[in-house]
Amino acid sequence: MEIIFNKESREFHLFNNNISYIIKLIRTEQPTQLYFGKKIKHRDDFSHMFQRWTERVGGLSANPFGDDETLSLDVVMQEYPSYGTTDFRQPAFQILQEDGSRITNFKYKSHKIFDGKNKLEGLPATYVENNAEAKTLEIVLEDEVINSEMVLSYTIFNKYDAITRNVKFINNGETSLSLTRALSMCLDLPDYDYEMIHLSGTWTRERHIKTRKLEHGVQEIYSARGASSPHHNPFIALKRPNTDEFHGEVYGFNLVYSGNFLAQVEVDHYDVSRVLLGINPFDFSWKLEKGEIFQTPEAVMVFSDNGLNGMSKVYHDLYRERLCRGKWRDADRPVLLNNWEATYFDFNEEKIVDIAKTAGELGVELFVLDDGWFGDRNDDYRALGDWFVNKDKLPNGINGLAQKVNDMGLQFGLWFEPEMINKNSRLYEEHPDWLIEVKKRSNSPSRNQHILDFSRVEVVDYIYKMVADILGSANISYVKWDMNRNMTEIGSAGFGADRQMEVPHRYILGLYSMLEKLTSEFPNILFESCASGGGRFDPGMLYYMPQTWASDNSDAIERLNIQYGTSLVYPIMTMGAHVSAVPNHQLRRVTSLDTRANVAIFGAFGYELDLNTMDSYEKEVIKEQIKFYKENRSLIRTGDFYRLLSPFESNETAWMVVSKDKTEVVIGYYQVLSKSNHGFKTLKLQGLDEEIEYFSVDSDKSFFGDELMNCGYKFGHDIFNELGHKNTEEEIRKTGDFKSKIIRLVAKK
Repeated sequence: MEIIFNKESREFHLFNNNISYIIKLIRTEQPTQLYFGKKIKHRDDFSHMFQRWTERVGGLSANPFGDDETLSLDVVMQEYPSYGTTDFRQPAFQILQEDGSRITNFKYKSHKIFDGKNKLEGLPATYVENNAEAKTLEIVLEDEVINSEMVLSYTIFNKYDAITRNVKFINNGETSLSLTRALSMCLDLPDYDYEMIHLSGTWTRERHIKTRKLEHGVQEIYSARGASSPHHNPFIALKRPNTDEFHGEVYGFNLVYSGNFLAQVEVDHYDVSRVLLGINPFDFSWKLEKGEIFQTPEAVMVFSDNGLNGMSKVYHDLYRERLCRGKWRDADRPVLLNNWEATYFDFNEEKIVDIAKTAGELGVELFVLDDGWFGDRNDDYRALGDWFVNKDKLPNGINGLAQKVNDMGLQFGLWFEPEMINKNSRLYEEHPDWLIEVKKRSNSPSRNQHILDFSRVEVVDYIYKMVADILGSANISYVKWDMNRNMTEIGSAGFGADRQMEVPHRYILGLYSMLEKLTSEFPNILFESCASGGGRFDPGMLYYMPQTWASDNSDAIERLNIQYGTSLVYPIMTMGAHVSAVPNHQLRRVTSLDTRANVAIFGAFGYELDLNTMDSYEKEVIKEQIKFYKENRSLIRTGDFYRLLSPFESNETAWMVVSKDKTEVVIGYYQVLSKSNHGFKTLKLQGLDEEIEYFSVDSDKSFFGDELMNCGYKFGHDIFNELGHKNTEEEIRKTGDFKSKIIRLVAKK
C-alpha cells in the first residue's frame, strides 16, 4: 500500500497489492482521472495516459485557454467536475453565490499524504485501528474569487481493495455561499461497455438485483424519501458484460449514508461513463456562512477482477471489520425470540413471561419485547413519543419484567421507535411544533404517525434522555430501533426560510448524533436497526448498529431473493433473519419449519412466533435448529460467503460459507417448486483448498477440495427426502414445495 506523488509530472498514484488509482493535475490546475483498476507498475511519469486532442476539439466544445484549442474540460476525465467552465456534463458540485452566479473555478493549492484515515465530523465512515492499515491523500483546491476551499480526500487500504472518498467545503470568504449540489465522488471511465447493477424493490420486497446495459444519456437511482429507502439501495456496480460471480471486472460504489441519495451514470457523446454518488441534489441546499464547513458523506469504491463475489468479499470484509464497531462487531449474536407476531399489542406480563419461559427451554438466549409496552399504546394510533412504561400491562415495569426474564437465563431486549410521534400522545400535546411539517399545509400521516424534527438539537436531546432513562433503568441487552414512515411536507419550525432545504440532511445528522451518544453510553447493548424492515439498510446505520432487520417479509422463499440481493454488498451477519409462523403473515405461504430455519441461519438468527402454540415435534425441531446455529454461528459470522445459484435466474438457490482457514463449510441449497422424477443434482463449490480432504458431517463420505470445486458436490435423487411410499410424520412435514438442504463439510483430520 502506497501513495506516491510524481512531482515533475504532477501525478498521484494510490496502490496496494491489487488495485491502482491514478490522478493527474493538468494545465487548468484541476485533478483529472487517469486510471482506476487492477494494479499496474509505478513509473515516474504517466503523462502518456492523459488523452487529449492533437488539434481543435471538435463540435461546439469551448476552451478554457484561448491559445489552446486542443483542451476542453468537456472531453477530460475529471476527479470532481463543475458545470459552466467548458464541461457540459452533470457536475459533482455547484455553489450559488450572493450575486446569483454559479460559476466556480477551484484550482490546485496543495496536497497532503499521511498514514491512517481521519474521522468524518458528525458522519459514519470506515475507520482504521492503527495508521499502518491505510494511507490518505488530501488535495486542497481553492477558488480565489469566492475565497473558498474544497478538500478532496482519498484513502486506500492495505488489506481491502477499496478506496474511500469524501469532500469538504470551506468558506473562507466574507459572504455566504449556498451549496446546491455536493456529491461525494465522481469517477469518469473511458468507455461504456458496462452493465449497471443496483438493488431495487419496495416494502417486503427489498434489494432485488436489477441489471441494465449502459446507454448514452443518464441512468440513475435515488431516494427523496428522507431515508435511503427500500426502493433503491445507495449502491450501484458497473460490470463488464462477460463478468459473472467469479470472473471478470466490476466496480462497486456504495454511500455511507442513510438519507436522500443519488447514484448516477452519465454516458456522454464520446462514450465516457461518468459515475456520480452522494447526497441527492434534488430539494437540497446548504448555506455556508463565513468560516463554516460542509462535509459530504463517505463513498466506498471497490474494484475486483474476480467477478461479483470478489467485489462482495471486499465489501463484506471491510464493513464487518472496519465499519461495524464496538463489542458486537467481533461477537457471536444471541439467538432471539421476538414476541411481535405472537401477540402484537395484546399482551401482559404473565403472557410475556410464559412465552419467554418456553423460549429458554428450547435454547433461545434473548427475549425481545416488541411494540406496545409504553404509554397507552394498544394500537398504532397513539403513544409514540411517550417513552414511559405502561403499568397496566407491565405492573412491575421494564425492570421487573427484565429481571424475571434474566432469572430464566435469558437476556432481555426492547423495541423503540424514537424518531416518530403520534398526534394522540402526551408529547404532541406538550410540543406540537416538534413535527416535521409546513405551517398552513396538511401533514400527511403514514401508519397514523408523523416524524419528529431531528434536525433540531432540542428535540434530539429530549428523546435521547427518555430513551436513555429506559435503557438505564433495567438490564437491557438488545434494542430494536424501528422507523416506519418516510418524509412528506418537509419543513422545520427551527430554521428560517433560507435553510428549509437543509432539513433532510440535518435530520440525518441529528439521528447520527443521537446514535453516537446512545451506543457510547450503552456499549454492551446490541442495537439492531429496522425501517419497516429493510427501508434503511445502508452502511451509515451499520456504523452504529451491527445488524439490520432485512425485511418485514419473513417468508423463507421471499427471503431467498432478499438475502441473496443484500449479500451483494452487505455481510450476511448484518441481516436480521427470523423463523416466523405459518401461514406466513405477509404472504400466507406455508413453508416447512426446516426450510424456514435453513434460510434464516444465514443471518442474525432468531424466531418471531408463539412457541407455546407449537406441538412437541416442532419444539424438538427448534431445539435442534438452535443447537446447529450455535455450533456454526462463528463460521457464519466470520467466513467468506459465496453465491452459487441465483433465485432470480432459476428454481434453485444455493450459497455457502467457508471459514477463513478453509477447514469448515456450510452450504445452503434450496428448491422453490418441486419437480417430478428430477434425477441427480451437482453443485460446484467455491473458495475451498484444493489439497484439503473434506468430510461430510451428515454422511460417511469425503472429498478433496479440487473435486468439489471442479467436479462438484453430487446429490442423490432423494436430496429433499421425497415422500415416496413412506408416511412418517417427519417426512410428511418435509414434502411438497419449498424444500431445502444444509450440508456441512469439515477438514478431515
